Amino acid sequence: MFKKVKPLLSVMMGLFFVTILSGCSELAIFDPKGPNAVVLRDLIMYSIYFMIFIMIVVYILFTFVIVKYRDRKNFNPKDHEPNIHGSTKLEIIWTLIPIVIIIALSIPTVKVLYQLEEPPKETAHKEPIVIHATSVDWKWIFSYPEEDIETVNYVNVPEDHPVLFKITSADSMSSFWVPQIGGQEYGMPGMVNDLYLQADEPGEYEGMNSNFTGQGMSHQKFNFVALTEEEYQTWVKDTQDNAPELTEETYEKLMLPETVNELTFSNTHLDIVDHGMDSGEYAMQVREKYGVVINKHGNEESHEQKEETQEETDSTSNESNSHHHH
Repeated sequence: MFKKVKPLLSVMMGLFFVTILSGCSELAIFDPKGPNAVVLRDLIMYSIYFMIFIMIVVYILFTFVIVKYRDRKNFNPKDHEPNIHGSTKLEIIWTLIPIVIIIALSIPTVKVLYQLEEPPKETAHKEPIVIHATSVDWKWIFSYPEEDIETVNYVNVPEDHPVLFKITSADSMSSFWVPQIGGQEYGMPGMVNDLYLQADEPGEYEGMNSNFTGQGMSHQKFNFVALTEEEYQTWVKDTQDNAPELTEETYEKLMLPETVNELTFSNTHLDIVDHGMDSGEYAMQVREKYGVVINKHGNEESHEQKEETQEETDSTSNESNSHHHH
């Protein structure tokens, strides 16, 4: 019975696959708001259409074979000889086809990868704004060295202006990603990776860490805010004049493995530590200083949290003993 309905199930699965892909327009990556995101969207759609074409050809051939060679009335066995030697011609064809497919997918992919290494061509005449993006469990720190500004869990940029993000990490390996603005880039302690991004229109877009870094990873998000040029310059001046200074003590607390709200400072941590050269030692030393330990489940907790956990464990143990005695 299953053999009879298997072709039908295969066709239904193919139609389901096509339906799912047709609904992808609701995803953020299919609603790009920057030139890099547009290039990536076009590459993804090219790949999807190419795969759908291959799938349709395979299903047509599959249907043709099961219909033409099915067991049926008036079927003459002499019309089909199962014991045949391989066809050299067919073997060459079905070896060349995958090679052609790989080439057709590889060439545009490589071109896009190299294209994204450079500032967007539309605004190549503008000097990029440099922003250091530092990942810390579980928050994002953005440093503007030229403006001497630092923000936490949000980053403001002017529209239609290239931005060079220098991405690193103070501890765990992370991945910087703003789906509507561009592709992702890894951040690792002791090294810096460059990523050019640009927003085509004002708006607020969700950024995130797309690499698993522990229990708080799902909360490691930030707001990517594109402002008009005038709004951006006003924000920069207001922050320089009115935001509090970032002290080393405050920065040390940002190294602790926890989530925080959005913060703004009128100077950067770049004079305190360069995480691109640090290899994670600074964050580990700070955590040791504040009594952060690794519990048996692999989670980090402060000395105070450890004492609370121990008290809860002792209480549970006492209750268990009490029930046992009763």
